[in-house]
Amino acid sequence: MTTSGRFIVVEGLEGAGKTSAIRTIQQWLNEHQIPFISTREPGGTPLAEQIRTIVKQVQDEKVAPETELLLMYASRVQLVKTVIQPALQQGNWVLGDRHDLSSRAYQGGGRQLDETLINSIRQVVLGNLKPDLTLYLDIDPAIGLQRAQARGELDRIELEQLAFFQRTRAKYQQIAATEANIVTIDASQSMQQVQQQILDALQQAYQNGSLSCDAKADLNPDV
Repeated sequence: MTTSGRFIVVEGLEGAGKTSAIRTIQQWLNEHQIPFISTREPGGTPLAEQIRTIVKQVQDEKVAPETELLLMYASRVQLVKTVIQPALQQGNWVLGDRHDLSSRAYQGGGRQLDETLINSIRQVVLGNLKPDLTLYLDIDPAIGLQRAQARGELDRIELEQLAFFQRTRAKYQQIAATEANIVTIDASQSMQQVQQQILDALQQAYQNGSLSCDAKADLNPDV
């Protein structure tokens, strides 16, 4: 019988360092011979990528918050049904650049949409699917936006006012404080410090059973 894979997600505001964090986790998975795939949201399939373009680049009309929410979940359900769930069922691990927590923070916090609405959509789209571990990279929105601006042209969401990202961060922090599978990492630290905290979180999650697996290599660094 095939052992179900594990689902790890990296979350955070723009400029928090998600790309570097994902590379660190990918290296950890490779070192321990764990088969995995990487995904991103919105996006991750041809159809979901088209939705991503609409969400991030539309400029010729105002996007209603409810429209944005539904587009995010349309992209997500396509990715979940065609990529994430099949991979997990085959015993592969999934490493996600954003997942459901983004909508709860950005649309629930930033856009201030009703949590009851979001939760009802979540239940239809996700059912019982939950990440086994979410690494939330916490950063001051002003610092994150400075980093994002230094990368180049900003998309529609990145062009929002600072207050939007402050509300988004507050929602991230609120949820992270109440859900056991979310680990908060201070993303204002040096890259080396952030990387070490990520590795520590992975090891801790393995030791406490959240990331139990049938990997070929022993994940205990002391052996």
